Amino acid sequence: MQANRSVSPLRSRRARLLAGVVALGAAGLMTTQTLVPGQLAFAEAVRVEAAAPADFSDVVRTVSPAVVSVQVKQAVEPRMMNFGGRGGEGSGNGNGNGFEEFFKGLPEGHPFERFFREFGGKGQGGKTQPDKPRSYGLSQGSGFFISEDGFVVTNHHVIDKGTEFTVIDQNGDEYNATLIGADKRTDLALLKVESDTDFTYVDFADEAPEVGEWTVAIGNPFGLGGSVTAGIVSARGRDIGAGPYDDFIQIDAPVNRGNSGGPAFNMHGEVIGVNAAIFSPSGGNVGIAFAIPASTAQDVIMELRNGGTVVRGWLGVQIQNVSDDIAESLGLDEARGAIVAEAQENSPARKAGLRSGDTILAVNGTDVEDPRELSKIIAAYEPDTKVDITVWRDGETQDVTVTLGRLQDQEQVAAVQPEAEKARTSLDDLGLVLTTKAEAGLEGEGVVIAEIDPDSPAAEKRLNAGDVILEVAGMKVDSPQDVLKALEKAGKDGRKAVLFRVETNNNTRFVALPMNLA
Repeated sequence: MQANRSVSPLRSRRARLLAGVVALGAAGLMTTQTLVPGQLAFAEAVRVEAAAPADFSDVVRTVSPAVVSVQVKQAVEPRMMNFGGRGGEGSGNGNGNGFEEFFKGLPEGHPFERFFREFGGKGQGGKTQPDKPRSYGLSQGSGFFISEDGFVVTNHHVIDKGTEFTVIDQNGDEYNATLIGADKRTDLALLKVESDTDFTYVDFADEAPEVGEWTVAIGNPFGLGGSVTAGIVSARGRDIGAGPYDDFIQIDAPVNRGNSGGPAFNMHGEVIGVNAAIFSPSGGNVGIAFAIPASTAQDVIMELRNGGTVVRGWLGVQIQNVSDDIAESLGLDEARGAIVAEAQENSPARKAGLRSGDTILAVNGTDVEDPRELSKIIAAYEPDTKVDITVWRDGETQDVTVTLGRLQDQEQVAAVQPEAEKARTSLDDLGLVLTTKAEAGLEGEGVVIAEIDPDSPAAEKRLNAGDVILEVAGMKVDSPQDVLKALEKAGKDGRKAVLFRVETNNNTRFVALPMNLA
C-alpha cells in the first residue's frame, strides 16, 4: 500500500512546482512588452513543459520497492541428442533409428563406431548407455507487484519454458513464485508469490501517456537489479511485427536486456507500460524501446488472474491491409478496412458466408481502419457473441451476422512451393511467367508463377516464383489463359489496377497490379 499512499504527495509537489514556474513566467511577461499573441501562446506552452520535474527521486523512492527481478530456471535441451532412440533427432521419424542403422554398418573399431557406442548409442552387445542428468539454465528479467498479496507482472518471453521461478525484491530477499498464466500473443505473464509479507505494489495508469511526457523505467538490466533510467514517451501505437495486437508505446528511457517485464512509470508513480522489446543492432540501448500499454496489460492480467488464460473471440479469416491500388480495383472511395484473403475452413466466418475478396469495413458499427484494428476488435468479444460485420462486396456494402468462435493457439505449417519448369506463358507487362499446377507437378486449383522479372511491377508487390495465383479480378483461374481472359475483362471495365489473389506458403493474400492501358 506504500506506493499508493505516496501518489498524492507526488501530485501536490508537481502542482507547487507548476505554480512557481507560472508565477516566474508571469513576472517575465511584465517586463517584456514586445510579445505578440502567437508568441504568448508559445511561451505558455513552454512554461507548461518546464513544469516537468528534473528530479525523479520522489517517484523512484515511492515505486522502486514494488519492482523486482525475476529469475527463471529452464530445462536445457542438449544440441547433441543421443542416437539410441530416446529423444534423438537424427532420423526423419525423430527417434534416431536412421543413425543407428548407419552405425551398425561400420566395421568394428571405426572411430565413428566408437563414438556412437560411447555417446548413448547401442554398441556391441546391444547395450544402451544410461541417460545423462538433465541440465538447466538460468535466465532473468524484471517484473513488478500489482497487489499486496504477491501477484507479479512480467513478460511471457521472460518465463517461457521455465520450470522454477524466483522473485527477488529490492532488499535482496528471494521468494518462490508460481506461474498463474501467460499470454504469448501480448507477451504478458502473471506470477504469484505466497508469503505473509504485505508487498508494496503499484497501479496501472487509467489514461494513456501523451507523446513528450516524462517516463521512468526501473528493472534488472544485465542482472543489475534496481536500475533506474528516465526519458520521454517518443511515440504511441507502434506496430513492430511482434503479434496481431501490437500497440506499443515507444520510449527513449534507456532499456537493455534484463529490463523485459519491468514497468515504465509516469510522474504520478503509475505504470504506463510493461517494457517488452528494444530496437538495437548491438543488443544494447540506442534510445528506442517498446512497452506494452497499461490498457492492454490491465485487461490481459485481469483475465490471467481470474482464469489463468485469455479467452478471445475468433472470426477465422486471413486478412491484409487495403492499399490504394486494392481500393481502386475494388471500387472503394478510399483505402480502409481489412480485405479477406481467405475464410478458413470450418471457421465462424466461412459458416456465416464471408468469402475471399470481402473487405471488412465495420464491426457492430465500429469502423475498421486496418487489419490490426480488426484483430483487436474481434479479440475483445467473448466467444459465441453474435456480431454484425459490414463488408464491401460486389461494389456495395452488405451486413453479415457472425457468431464468433474461440481463438485457439495454433501453429501454421508452411510448405515451399516448387518452381515450374515446363510449358509457360509470359505476361511481359507484369513481369510474370506462368504455368499450370499440373505442369509444375502440383495438385489443386490455381496458376503457378514460374518466373518473375526482379524489376517488374509484380516483383515490387513481393510476388515470387512458386506463388500460386488463385483468382484474378474475382475470377478463379486454373490456366494462364484464364489469367489472360480476366486481365482482358478488367481492362475493358476501365480498371487501372487488377486484383490478384495469391497463395504463398499456405497463406493467401491480395495483390493489386497496375493495368497497362496504353
